[in-house]
Amino acid sequence: MTYRAVLRGYLLEEALAWLLRNSGYRLLVHAKQDPDELEMQHGALHVRGRGAIHQADALGEFAITPGFSLPIRLFLEAKYYRSRCQLQVVRNAHGVVHDVNENFIQIGSSRPRRRFQYAYALFSASGFTVPAQEYALAQQISLIDLSGESFNWLREAVWIAASELYTLRDKYHIRTFPVSWMRTEIRGLLGTAITSGPEPFLEPGTTASTNAPRFRITAQEVIAEFTSKLRMRESTELILGFPAAPFILPLASDDPAQFIAYIKQHPAHAVRLRRRGSGQDAEWTATPAGTQENTYKVSFKLPEKVESWISENEKWRRARTADVKGDLLSRITIYRHSSGETQIYQLRYEPNELASPVP
Repeated sequence: MTYRAVLRGYLLEEALAWLLRNSGYRLLVHAKQDPDELEMQHGALHVRGRGAIHQADALGEFAITPGFSLPIRLFLEAKYYRSRCQLQVVRNAHGVVHDVNENFIQIGSSRPRRRFQYAYALFSASGFTVPAQEYALAQQISLIDLSGESFNWLREAVWIAASELYTLRDKYHIRTFPVSWMRTEIRGLLGTAITSGPEPFLEPGTTASTNAPRFRITAQEVIAEFTSKLRMRESTELILGFPAAPFILPLASDDPAQFIAYIKQHPAHAVRLRRRGSGQDAEWTATPAGTQENTYKVSFKLPEKVESWISENEKWRRARTADVKGDLLSRITIYRHSSGETQIYQLRYEPNELASPVP
């Protein structure tokens, strides 16, 4: 793994935090938002665990607390490697979320302390290996694959910006890349930051360089171009669907505004589910059931491990497709935050859909 790949991951995380702006999560960016659970180290946000303190490059707090549960916070981590994301990354995610969920020690005070249920979502621009998927499904770590065609524009924007910033780092002999400064610049332009005062340009402990101001000016131009490409997709958002399964579905639509308008008018409605292709190339679509009008179509991919199970035996493919529809995709819940309120929508796969032909 090269630093170039790490830089791509940082940029992808910031883009995802912006794309998720309407998905019911409030982005936490500074320890002052929760001094009991969070702290700042070297300009980066960290979460206190039972055995260690863990960096949280992108941390969100869910606007709704489910019944019989604690308020939910979500670690968002993004990887942009040339090859698939491997098991050790998922194993590390499980270790982090397990440690922070066990951090509850009342010391020297009777003041009630808020508790949270932390979850972890790993986004990958190049997919995940089979061992990583198997481990994530067993440990309920959500894997979101961004390698599909629907996210070409996002991967390209991240790739170009990371390459240019990496080149500037070498050109101006920057020994320690100013990640916290870069994140602050991006969040300021995208409106995902809170007002917390200016962040230092250089990381703590880094020796000042006469080349740093020139790097900063040129890097700001690259960052402005990167955020401009995201802003050109102002109507685009990353719509997450939560099925009755240990994974999350990124729902892609050619016309997100049309989809949002429909679900606002029909908060809970029946859908048709269709599957095309096989194995890792399989793609699913959901459309409203029982209507002939020109309404929405959203696409999504299931974890490759699930698709391999469906496709491994042609004799059982139709039956297994029906099982996945009925067991895992019978209810897909969507959360959206707008005008200070969070709405809940549900795509319902009706049982009589089981009788329809499966391609």
